[in-house]
Amino acid sequence: MTTNRTFTMIKPDGVQNGHIGAILDHITKAGFRIVAMKYTSLTTTAAGKFYEVHKERPFYKDLVNYMSSGPIVAAILEKDNAVEDFRKIIGATDPSKADAGTIRALYAKSIEANAVHGSDSDENAAIEGNFYFSQLERY
Repeated sequence: MTTNRTFTMIKPDGVQNGHIGAILDHITKAGFRIVAMKYTSLTTTAAGKFYEVHKERPFYKDLVNYMSSGPIVAAILEKDNAVEDFRKIIGATDPSKADAGTIRALYAKSIEANAVHGSDSDENAAIEGNFYFSQLERY
């Protein structure tokens, strides 16, 4: 089932490097509507819970430490075919392999510091969005 909502977050490197406005502009110019957004920080416990799906992977601890290293911007985006379309505009996880003009090609520095997170499925978009926005149905 395809939905019209997805979840994103501007990661600590995107925030620290001053790219919040440019990334949000890129998102809205691609036809997404921001229906919920917050500027916040993750504790290591919260980051660990959010990325729990990766707990057995070797990069998990570094990911948790990175995601709790500074503020992030979490957002729920709306558009027809939201998850798939958003994955296209953010580009490959490795910015050196991301298509020109994608968010990661423009604003990411490395695989680890890749500027944004984007949900990879409709199911995960709902789970991730609810992690940050407990009253999502209001939006």
